[in-house]
Amino acid sequence: MSELHYLHEIPSPYEAHSFPLDNPLTGPATPAKPARFNDCEVLVAQYRTNPDAIAALVPEPLVPVGDVVMVQFGRWGDVPGMGANTQEVNVMVQVEFNGPNGKFTGAYSPYFFVDSDRAMAGGREFHGQPKRFGNVKIDIREDLIVGSLARNEINVFTATFPYKSKRAEISDVSSRVNFTRGFNLKLISQIDSTRGIRQLTMRDFHDVKVSECWTGPVTSRIEENVQAPIYRLPVLQHLEGYYWKGSFTLQGGIILHEYEGVPGK
Repeated sequence: MSELHYLHEIPSPYEAHSFPLDNPLTGPATPAKPARFNDCEVLVAQYRTNPDAIAALVPEPLVPVGDVVMVQFGRWGDVPGMGANTQEVNVMVQVEFNGPNGKFTGAYSPYFFVDSDRAMAGGREFHGQPKRFGNVKIDIREDLIVGSLARNEINVFTATFPYKSKRAEISDVSSRVNFTRGFNLKLISQIDSTRGIRQLTMRDFHDVKVSECWTGPVTSRIEENVQAPIYRLPVLQHLEGYYWKGSFTLQGGIILHEYEGVPGK
C-alpha cells in the first residue's frame, strides 16, 4: 500500500495554538487571529425596550446604558479559514465598564446565532460569545431588505428595511450601540464541573472599510421561542435601521476582568 502523504503530523498539546482550542488536534475549528472579514453585508435593526429587561441580562461589573437593542444580521462573504457566506445574528445592548485602566463603552451580546460550526466554535471558545445555531438570512425582496432568524423551524426574529433609501455614514451605525467594541462573558467549566475560565473579555473591529451605507426606518418582530429567548427584550418602539457593505479585521482581544471566588463568601 502506498504512503498517504496527505496525513498531517499530530501536533503536541503543549504547542497547540488554541485559537480557539485545537480540538481535535488534527482539525482545529478556526485559524489563528487576526481574521479579515471580506465581502460583508450587514443589516441592523434597532428598537427601544424596557431598561429593566436589559439590566436583567447584563452581568456585573458591566453597567447597562440606555434602552436600545441592536440586532445585527451579518453575512460574512469571505473569511480565510472560516469559509464563505457565513451568516450571523448578534443581539447587542450598550454597556460601560469602569476598571483600573479607565472606562470602556461598547456592546454586550446576551444572544448570538450563527449558521456555521466553525464560526460558533471560534466565537464561543475564543471570545466567549454565546453563539448557538440558527437559520439566518438576509434577503432582497423587490424594494425591501428582510433579515430573518429561525430556530427549531420556528421564526424567531424578522427585520424589514427599505432598499437603499437614504445614505448614511458608518459612524451613524454606532451612535446608539457601539457595535465595533464587543464585551463577552467567557465561561468554560472544568471536566469535573468545578470552576474553570470565568472572564469578562473585550474585542474591537479594526480597519473597517465601507463601500456603502444606508439608513431608514426599520421594523422588528419577535416570536417567542424558549431556546432563542430574544422575547426577553420586547419591542417597545421601532427606531432607525442600517444596511452596509464592507470589510473589517477581527483581532484577539483583552481580558478586562477575572471572576474569582464565590459571591458572598
